[in-house]
This record gives sequence, C-alpha cells and structure tokens, in this order.
Amino acid sequence: MLQESRHLQFVHWLLSVFSSETDSFIDDLTSMTGDAGFRQYFRFQYKGQSLIAVDAPPLLSNNEAFVAIQKAFSSHSLLVPQIVACDLVNGFFCITDFGDKLLSDVVAGGAENTVVKEYYNKAIKLIPTIASTELAVTESYSLPIYDQEFIHRELTIFKEWLLEKHLQIELSAAEIKQLNLCFDFLTISAISQPQVTVHRDYHSRNIMVLNNNELGIIDFQDAVIGPITYDIVSLLRDCYVRYPDEMIKPLFKSFCQLAEEKYDLNKVTSQQWQQWFDLMGLQRHLKASGIFCRLYYRDNKNGYLKDIPLTLSYIEDISAIYPQLSFLNQLMTKKVQPLMKVLISQSSSVSEA
Repeated sequence: MLQESRHLQFVHWLLSVFSSETDSFIDDLTSMTGDAGFRQYFRFQYKGQSLIAVDAPPLLSNNEAFVAIQKAFSSHSLLVPQIVACDLVNGFFCITDFGDKLLSDVVAGGAENTVVKEYYNKAIKLIPTIASTELAVTESYSLPIYDQEFIHRELTIFKEWLLEKHLQIELSAAEIKQLNLCFDFLTISAISQPQVTVHRDYHSRNIMVLNNNELGIIDFQDAVIGPITYDIVSLLRDCYVRYPDEMIKPLFKSFCQLAEEKYDLNKVTSQQWQQWFDLMGLQRHLKASGIFCRLYYRDNKNGYLKDIPLTLSYIEDISAIYPQLSFLNQLMTKKVQPLMKVLISQSSSVSEA
C-alpha cells in the first residue's frame, strides 16, 4: 500500500511539472530495467521528446550528490543527463534520455578488437576531465573522501556477505588477522596514490554510446575524492567482462601517459603504476563480490550472482602476484573457489531439474 501511495504521489508530481491539455503521457510511462540501487526509472514521451522519470527514495538514494555532481560534470563539458525537473524532498526527478545503447552492448558479442579499442580509448580520454572536476562545497553536500575507514568498510563487505553469508566460511581469529593484513596492504596502496575526483562506477554499463557516437556518463552519484587509478581499473578490469592482458596493457599505458601529463607524474615508474592498478582492482573486486551477494540476500536481486565468478577470478589471479597477499590467495584457492564450484554445480542441477 505504501509503495502504491508513493507511485501515485510520483505520478501527481509528474502531472504538476508537465501540465498540458492532455495527461495521456502518464498512461505511456514505460518501466525500465533498474540498477543495483533502489531507484526506479520510467521512460515517456512529452511533446516529441523522450524523457526519463526517476523515483529515487531520499533515504535510500544519494540524490543531493546526483544533483551536485551532474552540475559539476556538465560544467566541465562531460555529457551527462540533464535534469529537467527535480523534487529533492520526495526524491522525484525527470532527466533527459540517453537512449539504450550501453558501451557494454556495443563492444559485446565478439566485436572486433579495433572497435573495442576505439571506444575504450574514447572512454579513457574522459577520465582526466572527471578527475579534475571540482565540486563547490555546500552546506548539504561535498564529495566524500575515500579514506582508510571508507576502504576498510568496503572490504568488510567481502568478509560478511561473500565469505560468511554466501559460502558460510568462518575464519579463525588468526585468519581474520591475516586477512586484515592483506586489507591493510590494499588500503595503503590506495591512499598513497594521487587523490582526484573519481566516478567510482566507471565501467561499460555506465557509459552510453549516443547518437553522435560520443560517450555519455550515467550513475555518477557515488563519486568520491579517491585514488587516481580507480576509474581506469573500473573500466579496464570490468566486473562484467574480462579482456585479455594484451588488449588491456596498451590502453592502460595510454591512460598513464595522459595522467602523467595532466598531473606532472613523470617520476612515477611503470612498475608503480602497475601495482597501483593491480591492487586498486583487487580492492574493487573484493568489494563487488560481496555486494553481489548482498544484493541477493538483502535486496532480493539475484541477477548479480552470475557475475561473482569473474570477480573471484580477478582476485585469485592478482593475489598470486604479490607475496603480501599470499594468505588471500590461499583463501581463494583452498576455500572460496572450491565452495563456489559446489554452489554453481548445485544451482545448475536445480535448473536442469
């Protein structure tokens, strides 16, 4: 009943904003596939223009951030949806429609390497602009700092939701201590990097290919001040698709050259860039694997369970490179991956039955 009442309030707000001789556009609201958050999206046509209505409950959505970051990104010539109307108190928005063509769709299905490289190079060239975007601090909002506490809070998601909830792995006190040492190694790497504005979900499902073949950016409301390699590793070591190293290496090198020119980082060695990149990606994949489980158990969203194996493959491979992460690698190879194989096998058996 509460949900129905909110939807009626939402519709009433749309009618008040788009008053016209006919209210028939409300009958044509088309529900769209949502994201991992609690927002709901509806497409509609109004006077020949396609628009997106967004129901974003204030207590569950980062709405003030969305408005502030949208304004800042737009002022730096980044292509982001324009806010046509908004009600921050109730969490209602109307934004311009970027269409349905995600970067992930354009480069999927065995696309030629040249096509992938073309679009990814375009996406990489936008990262320095994102990184240099400064937001005016207001009484109600400023960009969060991706500090030690923030990073550890995210890493805890892996332990609580993937290890304990999903796989029912109970670590001993000694094992928890060893895991925390691995987390400390990742945290030190993150906070030692140059700190810039970070989109924080800059991957192929949050980049749109627009009609003019330019790239539009969405889902930016969780931006922070954080490590310079965060967005590039989100893009190149995507949680939903994995490209071979021979494709990733030149793209990452291109990013490093851009960053060195932009921030005068010529003294950063290629080995240092690579370690920052590896460890930042590892931190992100640990967090993501836990979030995918949390979405299933807490939020009743099972669509992300299929993405867990890829995140775990990244974790296993990268943790094998660094001696400081030997415990994490052993945990992955001896406990996590064997249990995941059992779960996947069981799930396949149930599906076939």
